[in-house]
Amino acid sequence: MQAGALDGAVDTYFPVIPGWDIAGEVERPGLATPEFAPGDEVIGYIRGDVQRAHGGMAELVSTDARTLVRKPRALSFAGAAGLPLAGLTAYQAVAHVLDVQPGEILLVHGAAGGVGSLAVQIAQSRGARVIGTASAQDHDYVRDLGAEPVTYREGVADRVRELAPGGADVVLDTVDGVLSATASAARPGARIASIAEIGTPGVTTVFCRMSQADLTALTGLAEAGQLRVRVGATYPLEDAADAQRALAAGGTNGKVVIEIT
Repeated sequence: MQAGALDGAVDTYFPVIPGWDIAGEVERPGLATPEFAPGDEVIGYIRGDVQRAHGGMAELVSTDARTLVRKPRALSFAGAAGLPLAGLTAYQAVAHVLDVQPGEILLVHGAAGGVGSLAVQIAQSRGARVIGTASAQDHDYVRDLGAEPVTYREGVADRVRELAPGGADVVLDTVDGVLSATASAARPGARIASIAEIGTPGVTTVFCRMSQADLTALTGLAEAGQLRVRVGATYPLEDAADAQRALAAGGTNGKVVIEIT
């Protein structure tokens, strides 16, 4: 969006304030929002259908109460700010689209990433066994999340089959261009979803939508110690452009968070 690649697909009114994930304190509730009071700690996914001057990278944000839930006390503000978009995407993929069940084997491509790492934890909370593809340097992190790591590159399907000879029951892809290389890692009839590939036969594409129920479920997992968010870097608001450049360059292990004081 920043580069204009979706110019023909998304209505935009300038100036645009970017940022869809927020965590902060309520400054002033609206007249019809008795559920919130000044000082309440909240998180939210505030993306609208139109790109406009109401994003999260601001000292004050005005948003619909339906985009907010109470911040989990178990997470820092930085961690909580990194939860809504990635968490909702992971939760809706695992719990709704794929409906991962206890005892099933879930293969997560990109298990160390923002969505992938949360999907690993959500699936485990549902009683699933998780195998996760990740770069070698992230294997300890993936293992610490409770998943069984396997490396990318040639032969990844064989490595998955060594851990699960019958193949994965369910597959979640968060990395573009890997499904064809690992097709044989899934058992016949496996349920497959992707957040990166659109229109692939036999694969359901996952699009994130705001849901208070789903976001509340995520905060419940965090409060229960079953979900944590990896923060890779924080930047003050005045360095937001540097944060965008770092995100575009890649290599940051975890969420990139803007802190506003």
